Amino acid sequence: MASTSSWTLELKSQVSAPRKFRACVMDWHTLAPKLAPHVIDSAHHVEGDGCTGSVRHYNCGSAVPFNAMKKKIEFLDVDKCECKYTIECDGVETSTWHIKMKPTANGGSVAKVECMSKGVHAKDMMLKAKDSAAEMFKTVEAYLIANPDAYN
Repeated sequence: MASTSSWTLELKSQVSAPRKFRACVMDWHTLAPKLAPHVIDSAHHVEGDGCTGSVRHYNCGSAVPFNAMKKKIEFLDVDKCECKYTIECDGVETSTWHIKMKPTANGGSVAKVECMSKGVHAKDMMLKAKDSAAEMFKTVEAYLIANPDAYN
């Protein structure tokens, strides 16, 4: 029987919203295998140019509870640092993610990540994905702080 699971993360960062969004959302398929190969081993475009409607295939690493996933961008507003996408993977019928990054008064940002999933193993798998998402945002922040010219 399929179960439904949802969670929300709010992650504060010293990095500006546009830089963090470009690294975490727009270029994650390139950056992830370099920074977090235990999360994403490799990725490639299946269709599209990275905008709404585009699909990417990800081969996952040991930290993620599935071997591969396809991510389709359903909505993208780069200027507002916001996107929605769906993920297909083993054990999950549907997984919808909404990411929005907002600037803070100190020049940093707050990322709000919401996920809703449905499937036989959705609850267990998506709780592990929540941990991986939190780690990903922290890893990207450390990279951007160490590389202040990246994603400007």
